[in-house]
Amino acid sequence: MLIGAGGALLLAGGGAIGWRSAVGSMGEFDAYAGRLRTPIRVDAGMADIIRYATLAANGHNTQPWRFHVEGNAIDILPDFSRVTPVVDPDNHHLCVSLGCAAENLLIAATATGRPGQLETDAGGERIRYSFSRAEARPHPLLAAIPLRQSTRAEYDGRPVPAVDIEALRQSAETPGVRLILLSDRARINQVRDLIVAGNDAQLADAAFVAELKRWLRFNPRSAMASGDGLFSATSGNPVLPEFLGRIAFDLFFAAGAESDKYARQIDSSAGIAIFVAEREDKAHWIATGRACQRFALAATASGLKHAFVNQPVEVARLRPELAALIGEGGMRPDIIMRFGYGPTLPFSLRRPVNAVLV
Repeated sequence: MLIGAGGALLLAGGGAIGWRSAVGSMGEFDAYAGRLRTPIRVDAGMADIIRYATLAANGHNTQPWRFHVEGNAIDILPDFSRVTPVVDPDNHHLCVSLGCAAENLLIAATATGRPGQLETDAGGERIRYSFSRAEARPHPLLAAIPLRQSTRAEYDGRPVPAVDIEALRQSAETPGVRLILLSDRARINQVRDLIVAGNDAQLADAAFVAELKRWLRFNPRSAMASGDGLFSATSGNPVLPEFLGRIAFDLFFAAGAESDKYARQIDSSAGIAIFVAEREDKAHWIATGRACQRFALAATASGLKHAFVNQPVEVARLRPELAALIGEGGMRPDIIMRFGYGPTLPFSLRRPVNAVLV
């Protein structure tokens, strides 16, 4: 009713042109996203390597990173102006996001003739990629970088072959990080119940809802203007003018409906991946991000989709129950991803390279 009434008002004020001026064009949006994901060339410059780094997974699509290039080193630095203090009060997700970007950067740099090593400083405040010049070396995960997306939709329920599960496990092997893969339905259902409980707790928190709302983008125009945030169409929701989107969010965004949606999505998934760092510090959270990014890229390369369902690691009181469920009592679970075969949705956007360079 709200969408119809809003559409009528806009059409009365100028027809389809009025609606398009309010929301923008999905064609223009797709072209923008396509340019961000242009395949990297073997002779690519530093800007393209950083562009590929920014295509990494990150919380709320806040893109909480900055890059500094000097000589044969690239530093990845946290951007504390883009933190989400309610959902991520200790900057855990921020560090994981930096690790995801670092892994993309290493893959892109290696494939374009800049092999090197990643090092995280003792405080976890900087990741440095030091490289030399050499012949370009193909990387099996390079082509997956522009195709990877967090697909927030129902999957088709098909099981993943054991050989592919093992390939996913091997892709994520990282010192200091453990990966628990669940494919039996009984344990997946137990994790699902924790995800639903976490979602209910978060949506009962007005501060959490307000923070989430700040990162929502309801139409192509606002998504392209910011280059960040969670665009409604990327999770299958309707495109609306900004003022209508915010009204609709306040009226219809309810814990019960969201929890039912998450339950259906998990029931349709082939498996759950849970990452656990061996220590609770920034360096290990960054390492977790690297492992989770490689897992996501390997899944993409295998034709799988994935999405983050981190509610039980974001709601602190649920972490011990999750840890016990997966046989990691006393540890802090870091990241939860579901995976399976599913549709391709519109891609999320990123800010231009010059916006993230120091």
